[in-house]
Amino acid sequence: MLYIDSNVFLYPIIYEVGAVEEAKRSKDLLLRIAFGDVEAYTSIITWDEIVWVVKKTFGLEPSIEQGKLFLTFPNLKFLAVKKSIILRAQEILEKYKVKPRDAIHAATLIENKITSIVSYDKDFDIIKEIKRIEP
Repeated sequence: MLYIDSNVFLYPIIYEVGAVEEAKRSKDLLLRIAFGDVEAYTSIITWDEIVWVVKKTFGLEPSIEQGKLFLTFPNLKFLAVKKSIILRAQEILEKYKVKPRDAIHAATLIENKITSIVSYDKDFDIIKEIKRIEP
């Protein structure tokens, strides 16, 4: 059971898979998720991150298309953000001084009893309650 951070979805969108190793590794993992070989979860706020970055990088139309693709990603389970997650995110923010969005992701893992996040973001390494792994 893995939690997938937004950067895993973004690497293959932004970078050439043949030229950037992280894009290739991300694409390989995403294919395994799509085929049902990996049980994967993410927060619904991941949609916001993907659409925002794609809009800044490529414009509105590509961001709309990528948002649609993300929401229909096969075998990916979406976790809701509710008040208990935000309350825990506040605690994580205070304790570890991480970015608010990272605190929400970490809180989502903890609230859903998921121990590992797949991410290239090393900021997660300081949060003791979870383990970051790279694809």
